[in-house]
Amino acid sequence: MQTENNTQYRTRVNNYIRVPQVRVVLNDGSNAGVMATRDALRLAFDQGLDLVEINPKASPPVCKIMDYGKFKYEEKKKQAEIKRNQKIQDQKEITFKPNTDENDLKHKLEHAKQFLQDGDKVKFTLKFKGREITHPEIAKEKFTWLVEQLGSLIIPPGAPSMEGKFMFLIVTPAKQK
Repeated sequence: MQTENNTQYRTRVNNYIRVPQVRVVLNDGSNAGVMATRDALRLAFDQGLDLVEINPKASPPVCKIMDYGKFKYEEKKKQAEIKRNQKIQDQKEITFKPNTDENDLKHKLEHAKQFLQDGDKVKFTLKFKGREITHPEIAKEKFTWLVEQLGSLIIPPGAPSMEGKFMFLIVTPAKQK
């Protein structure tokens, strides 16, 4: 189904083609020229195939003689293959506070390494509480330490971002071969 200018066009097949003349493309891709729709339908039925409207906006509309069921089946298989080959990249989040101990950070770092090796992005979120927000340099030091520890596993990230009482940094895994 195509959508253009909020108008929907459905693929028209065989007797649903309601124009008097069509430009016909044969099953092998050669051009049969402009002919009456009923003649094109007869030609398609003689070959045991369908007449499918390809371009309804052309003048006259372009139709192709093909096996429509086989065409739809192959399209469905192509879409399934594309979907199967697609790598979905998730984003995992690891949160901590400015006063989180180094051992706890190392533990969180191990989780981050595993997420990155699995091909997922990691969002480090540092949550400020109360007056801790007056010392953002502590948070930047923790982010710098994390980035140094991750080293070659990540693409070098930008600067940490601040939103309200949260500071966060998103790291992307380096390409793995």
